Amino acid sequence: MREFSAPLSITIPTTGNLTDDVVANARDAGDAAVFSRRTVDGWIDVTAAQFHDEVRAVAKGLVAAGIEVGDRVALLSKTRYEWTLFDYAIWFAGAVTVPIYETSSAEQIGWILQDSGARAVVAEGPDHLARVREAREAGDLTELQHVWSIEDNAVDVLGRLGSDIVDDLLEQRRTAATPLDLATLIYTSGTTGKSKGCMLTHGNFMFELGVAVDELGDLFDTEGASTLLFLPLAHVFARIIQVGCVKSRARMGHSADIKNLVADLGEFEPTFILAVPRVFEKVFNTASQRATADGRGKVFDRAADVAIAWSRALDGKRVPVRLRAQHALFDRLVYGRLRQALGGSCAYAISGGAPLGERLGHFYRGVGLTVLEGYGLTETTAALTANLPDATKIGTVGRPLPGTAVRVADDGELLFRGGQVFAGYWGNESATSEALDRDSWFHTGDVGEVDDEGFVRITGRKKEILVTAGGKNVAPAVLEDRLRAHALVDQCLVVGDGQPFIGALVTIDRESYAAWATEHDKPRHVADAVDDTDLVAAVQTGVDEANRAVSKAEAIRKFTILPGEWTEEGGQLTPSLKLKRNVVVREARREIEALYLG
Repeated sequence: MREFSAPLSITIPTTGNLTDDVVANARDAGDAAVFSRRTVDGWIDVTAAQFHDEVRAVAKGLVAAGIEVGDRVALLSKTRYEWTLFDYAIWFAGAVTVPIYETSSAEQIGWILQDSGARAVVAEGPDHLARVREAREAGDLTELQHVWSIEDNAVDVLGRLGSDIVDDLLEQRRTAATPLDLATLIYTSGTTGKSKGCMLTHGNFMFELGVAVDELGDLFDTEGASTLLFLPLAHVFARIIQVGCVKSRARMGHSADIKNLVADLGEFEPTFILAVPRVFEKVFNTASQRATADGRGKVFDRAADVAIAWSRALDGKRVPVRLRAQHALFDRLVYGRLRQALGGSCAYAISGGAPLGERLGHFYRGVGLTVLEGYGLTETTAALTANLPDATKIGTVGRPLPGTAVRVADDGELLFRGGQVFAGYWGNESATSEALDRDSWFHTGDVGEVDDEGFVRITGRKKEILVTAGGKNVAPAVLEDRLRAHALVDQCLVVGDGQPFIGALVTIDRESYAAWATEHDKPRHVADAVDDTDLVAAVQTGVDEANRAVSKAEAIRKFTILPGEWTEEGGQLTPSLKLKRNVVVREARREIEALYLG
């Protein structure tokens, strides 16, 4: 059993809670711009003092409405400034935040409200209110007493409601929570079964951010540090960056509309961003397709190869003179445009949620954006491991953060222990005992390796290991991650459990296909081209590239292109764009069977 641990490098507070950062910011740097809000007149700054005053006003309203210490208050909204405002106001009132993805169905909303026993819910607009109303009509939500809407001026309404609450009472509420007390219930997105509420304490966040901000000083603590959040704040990944920015006073903005993201990035000019691997894949594929459409496809491909080669050479500490010259040329012709698409000032990106892949990691570092890949789960308050600016090994998820230990069990499962590991699942002792053993090791369900330097590599999910009829164990994630890197591939599912060989189902990226179809004079709609020999041949190149990562017995032998898409709205993807394998397998049963006919 292999084990690696990193000693704790800082002192973690044993008193206080997450609201202390807001108070300290207002006291010590009241005029500092800690947020920028997008308005009809453009971006406007919000100072630390202004944010503190707004949080206190909303918190007083919650107290006046009858929200008690420890009560759960749900947040159902897109990523926006008010999300962060309400999150801290809930904590100031001594209550617990229960985030709900804004794309959740009425049934999902009803389950979370019922299971958490939420006393109130803050919804964004009419559509969200309608789903909350449907959930109330369909379920037993006797604990739910208040529903407020951000678009119906919930901030002002609560501000007026709490005008009679005295400062001393609010301060008692604010300071009631200790590091041991619950800060939030984050419900897992549920790739299998009903979602479970992960109990994360103030101490979990204080440990995670105390260590992460210290280790990632190049991101958070540099002068002018800023980030634009566009991932859902209901996801622990975005949430931890929010809390980290407040802690370090890095300026933060919010962008909920992906259609305007490029424009928002250009105006905001963040110094670092965070995203899931699918975002980095889409940026690369879109750039490649546009270059091809403009007749510069070969130039882009060569530039990508040079960027990757240059990044790989950095690991050897010596870049050949000719490669340096080529890199400098493409920096002017290609790389600068890609950096400009991210605002022009972005030097770092944080990636999590799924493996990024070595090729993309080297590509982005080669164009001037170092992607720091990390690993963690909702149950671990986000990161357990991370690549750092001065300690990066592309293709891995980095070393354990200080104060964190990793162990590889006999069956290959990764186990972790540290101050960021959750307190358990809300009202579910059996699930808690399965995840946390007697020695406080958290069983991740992921399979991986730890090298001699402590760098962790994720190789698959324990429950998703396929065993072919010949007895070969195959981790589908390795193949899926590489196949999705192909410009025409949107999603893929590797299958073959109990079958004579490995197969795959593939869906096509609509945006990339449109450009490809025009160039190759093909039907406008994917559904009309799934059997087209040129499209099949194009996808085959992606399959061939994926197969290079595995042995012949693990390689994809056959694949089928599907006419439809797998989406979050369709129920096949989680809000963090992970594939719900059990859902897809059930829905595509006939297509999977057809792969093995004859």
